[in-house]
Amino acid sequence: MEIRLLHGAAIAPYIDDLARLRLTVFREFPYLYDGTPEYEADYLSTYARSGRSLVVLALDAGRVVGAATGLPLVDVAAEFQQPFLAQGRDPASVYYFGESVVLPEYRGQGLGVRFFIERESYAHKLAEFDYCAFCAVERPGVHPRRPADYKPLQGFWRNRGFLHDPSLRTTYGWRDLDEQETSEKIMSFWLKELPI
Repeated sequence: MEIRLLHGAAIAPYIDDLARLRLTVFREFPYLYDGTPEYEADYLSTYARSGRSLVVLALDAGRVVGAATGLPLVDVAAEFQQPFLAQGRDPASVYYFGESVVLPEYRGQGLGVRFFIERESYAHKLAEFDYCAFCAVERPGVHPRRPADYKPLQGFWRNRGFLHDPSLRTTYGWRDLDEQETSEKIMSFWLKELPI
C-alpha cells in the first residue's frame, strides 16, 4: 500500500479517481448519495484550487482505494462556514476535513487512522489554525436503508480526539438513492483543538 500526499494543483490529475471513489463509497449508508461525475469533478476542483489543501491517497498497485481530504474552512462552501459565523467564531481558525473514504475490502487495515493523522499533522504544520473539524450527516436511528451490520463511526472519531458539537449544524443538499430530487440533509460538526 502506498500513501501519497498531494497539495493544490497536484490534486488535479486524480480528480476522476477521487470522484469514482466518492461515488462508490457514499452510496452506502448513512450518505446514500446518488451523485454524478460532473458534480464530483466540480466539487473536487475546489481542492485543486486551494493552496493549503491536502489529499491523502491510498494506492494499491497504482489504484486509488482510499482517500482523505482537507482544506481551510474559508475555502469551503458557505453552508459549512455559516454555523461558525452564526456563533461569532472565525472560520479562518478552522482546518476542514472533507471526507475520508475507503473501499470496503481495504477497511480495518489502519487507513482511517492514518488519514486523520496526516490531515492533523498538515493542519498543525501550517500553524494558522486553532481547530480541525468535519461534519457528518445525521440520520434517524431507525432508517429503512440502515444495514443490520452498520457500525457507526462516532466512537472512532472520539478516539481520535474529536468532540461532537451539535450546536454547529448546517444543511446540505444531495439526492438520496431513493429520491427523485435533491433534498436538504442535516449535518453537524465534530471538532478537535490543535496543539499550540
